[in-house]
Amino acid sequence: MTTNILKWINAILVKERELPVTALAEEMRSLVQRWHYERRMEAEKCKTRLTPPAKTLLSEQYQLSMRMRLDPASDTVYTVLDGDKNGVVYLQARTCSCRRFQLEQLPCAHAMITIRHSKRDVYDFCSEYYNLSTWKATYAGVVYPLPHQGDWVVLNEVRDVKVLPPDIRLVSGRRRKSRIPSVGENAQCHKCSRYCQLGHHRKKCQNPIPLHESQHSNSSQLHSSGPSQNV
Repeated sequence: MTTNILKWINAILVKERELPVTALAEEMRSLVQRWHYERRMEAEKCKTRLTPPAKTLLSEQYQLSMRMRLDPASDTVYTVLDGDKNGVVYLQARTCSCRRFQLEQLPCAHAMITIRHSKRDVYDFCSEYYNLSTWKATYAGVVYPLPHQGDWVVLNEVRDVKVLPPDIRLVSGRRRKSRIPSVGENAQCHKCSRYCQLGHHRKKCQNPIPLHESQHSNSSQLHSSGPSQNV
C-alpha cells in the first residue's frame, strides 16, 4: 500500500515516459490490465470473510487486547485499561477515544476486548470495504486489450481534428527527468565526501580545500564530532 500513487507510477514508468503519447498510454493500459488480472486471481483464491491485510490487522489488535483490562459502564460503553492511555469505547457508535476505530474502520485493541466481552461477532464491526465480496467487485471489470493501430475504426469527425502541441516556452538546457518532491516528502540528503557534512555534496562545498591529507582528516574529525565543551 502506498500514500503517493503518483510517485509509485512514475517509478514504474521511468523508461516508458520517454515514449510518444500513444505508446505511453498503451503501456499504462497494459499495466492496469495486468494489475487487474493479478488482483482478481488473488481475490478468487481467498477463502476468508475479510481480505488478508484486514485479517492481519485484526489479529494484531487481538493480541494487543489480551494484555488489557475492561471496566464496563453499560452494555455499549466501556473503559479499557491498557496501562498507558486508557481507551473509552462506544461500541454502538463504533468509536474509541484512540480514534483508530474511526480512522481504519476496523476494531482497535480497545474495541476488540469489548466485542469479545459482549460476545458479538467482530466481523459485524468491520467496514464493508474490507469484505471479500467488495474486493472481488473492485476487480470484477475487465481491461480489454486494444487491437493493432491499423485496425482501429476512427470516426471522420475525430480524424479531421488537428491536435496541436501545447503552447509552452522551452527552457534551454537538459530537460528535467526526476520529479520535484511535494511538500512533506522526504528529499534526498546529500553528504559531502570531503568534510562528511550533510546538506551539500563535494562539488558545491564552500569550505576551503585542505592542502595536506592530515589537515583534511583533522577537519573531517572536527566537523563530524562538533565543537568541544569545556567543563
